[in-house]
Amino acid sequence: MSETMLHHKINSLSTIDDESWYKATWAHRAWFAAGCATVLISLAKSMLIIAAGEPADAWTWLQLTLAAVLGYHLADLGSGIYHWAVDNYGSAETPVFGSQIESFRAHHQHPSAITKCDTAGILYTLAGVVTVAVLPINVVSSDPIFLGFVGVFAGCGMFSLKFHAWAHTPRRKLPPVVAALQDAGIILRLSHHNAHHRPPYNSNYCTVSGIWNRVLDEWKVLVAMEVALFRVIGVRPRSWAEPNSEWTPRNQD
Repeated sequence: MSETMLHHKINSLSTIDDESWYKATWAHRAWFAAGCATVLISLAKSMLIIAAGEPADAWTWLQLTLAAVLGYHLADLGSGIYHWAVDNYGSAETPVFGSQIESFRAHHQHPSAITKCDTAGILYTLAGVVTVAVLPINVVSSDPIFLGFVGVFAGCGMFSLKFHAWAHTPRRKLPPVVAALQDAGIILRLSHHNAHHRPPYNSNYCTVSGIWNRVLDEWKVLVAMEVALFRVIGVRPRSWAEPNSEWTPRNQD
């Protein structure tokens, strides 16, 4: 789909009655399948290498656990920085990321639209990035700890937009295991994410678990990055402008 077509469809969300808009294409499904397979290869290869060697001791399992926890936390941090970037910079004409930028901007007007989309249609872009970036690592690396880290980081990063979608899904429509993970704070929940959809629309960007939001917001990390970018390249983030209709949810949503 061209960015021009996507832009038109996004801007027409309030009047769309064609359910096909929310359906994933075969190309989307192919990229999603490739991304999932890539993550599973990382994790499976990690476990197979450990199983094929000498019996793993407690230190090996501790390293693997710490690598997985690190991957999970860095994926949350990365999701926040990426979300902040596409919310505040660029346009539909931005190379590579243009469609994502427009999708995130439209999400502010139609927060629940993301819950109607097929999973592959939401995740195919990140799945493509994971496939291209991680497959070579799977081929060349034989370090089970590193592969475990890569698998968890890539998997959580790829599914961050699905976690985001679940955070906008009414609880009664969530699978029980998803609701339990939200209650445990393992994945993002709406009560934590709500602040992102309230003025001034410049906080709570992380979408894996939201754990890093407190650090990024209370320590003004992203604000400092905005100031630095403005001083270096002279570009103001959208969050500095007075919130307008582009940020406000529409009644039709």
